[in-house]
Amino acid sequence: MELSERHQEYWRKNLRLTAVLLAIWFVATFVVIFFAPQLNDIVIMGFPFAFYMGAQGSLIIYVLIIWFYARRMNQLDNEYGVQEGEE
Repeated sequence: MELSERHQEYWRKNLRLTAVLLAIWFVATFVVIFFAPQLNDIVIMGFPFAFYMGAQGSLIIYVLIIWFYARRMNQLDNEYGVQEGEE
């Protein structure tokens, strides 16, 4: 089955969004830990930055990623007419 240009555009936007959010996830998860000794000079609410990211910061970022992805994909679904729900 060959996809129309509109479906290909929808898929490109979906992949671009996923790639950006995965890059944010990667930075919040691995880059912060890799540079933990250098980042510990930064203090947030009395805790070193790497500790804060491990304890709370990364979890907040994960929830925001999920919220943003769901919101943006609902917008894209409505824009391209592929939304779920009532027909």
